[in-house]
Amino acid sequence: MIKQNLHTHSLYCDGKNTIEDMTLEAIQKGFTILGFSGHGNCREIDDYSMTDDNTQKYIQDVLEVKEKYKNQIHIFLGIEEDILGQSFEKNNPYDYIIGSVHFVKAGEEYLAVDQSQEVTYKIVDYYGDFLSYAQSYYEEVKKIAYRSDVDIVGHIDLLTKFNENEEFIDFDDQEYLKLAYECIDMLIGQKKIFEVNTGAIARGQRKTPYPHHILLKYIHDHGGKICLNSDCHQKEMLDCYYKESLELIQDCGFTSMMVLTDQGFIEKDIQEFL
Repeated sequence: MIKQNLHTHSLYCDGKNTIEDMTLEAIQKGFTILGFSGHGNCREIDDYSMTDDNTQKYIQDVLEVKEKYKNQIHIFLGIEEDILGQSFEKNNPYDYIIGSVHFVKAGEEYLAVDQSQEVTYKIVDYYGDFLSYAQSYYEEVKKIAYRSDVDIVGHIDLLTKFNENEEFIDFDDQEYLKLAYECIDMLIGQKKIFEVNTGAIARGQRKTPYPHHILLKYIHDHGGKICLNSDCHQKEMLDCYYKESLELIQDCGFTSMMVLTDQGFIEKDIQEFL
């Protein structure tokens, strides 16, 4: 059986555990593949991403754990890079890169789309309405399509983190869906992988994973590829909502998911994950 998570944070950024503690937990939970994806340096905007010094320590730590536990689990070195952060050349040290959008510009400041409901209200007030905000957000996500260094699109509809009860917009609002679909089409066209991300469930802020099932069904119907990630910040939540997410993934029509190997990403039958 394959059990994989490629979206994992540690003490080097905003996670709660060391690289080794996370690895040992993954082994205990039966994971066969674990990828670390610390937040790449975006310190001009945030206060939690890795500094340049921390990044080097992070890389060394992951590689040491990879060697130490190579007979028990397959470890990969990755990074989660915000679109406002740096781009990487082909000779970068990473096995894979997650590209994400965590911020939108509101006047002279950048506001985090996933910080709190209060900040979401502030962003919506600045843009005038949620649709205008969504247009700006998805324009930023579209930029990931042309980042050749990026393999996986992180939590594509992160802006809906505090919309669980559709307080800001209906998930089936046709104008909203048009914006999201245009973005998804661009990303599929550039063969990006979409993650089904359970991180907000682990933190008690959502009851369902990203992307919303309407968008996930659209990704399937238009030939997109996916992987399942927990966006883990706390080791106990490494496989949070995995069983339920696999059911949702199948309900949306998927019969396969992408797996990271030493030869790159390959497609595997969904039955190998059950």
